[in-house]
Amino acid sequence: MVVFSIPNQIRKKQQEVVGFLEANKIDFKELDIAGDEDNRKWMRENVPGEKKPQNGIPLPPQIFNEEQYCGDFDSFFSAKEENIIYSFLGLAPPPGSKVTKSPEESSSLPNGDVAGESEGTAEEAEKAEESGETEAQKEEEGASHISESQEK
Repeated sequence: MVVFSIPNQIRKKQQEVVGFLEANKIDFKELDIAGDEDNRKWMRENVPGEKKPQNGIPLPPQIFNEEQYCGDFDSFFSAKEENIIYSFLGLAPPPGSKVTKSPEESSSLPNGDVAGESEGTAEEAEKAEESGETEAQKEEEGASHISESQEK
């Protein structure tokens, strides 16, 4: 008889990820790689090469949003600490949440939306085009107002 077990360190990391997803009511599906060779093979093949450890075998937990690779536990933990977890997961933050903006938020989400993009952006761009004013001009204007107020 042989019994395979998951090392405690891996189990704790897995529980932390699952606990966070449950606490934040984020739908997820947990796939067993210990008892399912197909799941194990899929995970190993779909973790990007640059994200694999030196031995080439990524350990769980590995996090995916559908087919899109999000990261491993260390990436998850960092994103949670930096308050950019929804961006990391490729999800829009829940309404009313105070989530820190990250540079990655300008990237596309799995559903085709652009994270952090407001609905009025196209309208504002049209108005700026009509007036002939560019973002750079607006920034220069803003900077000159700041320096004027500092001089006073």
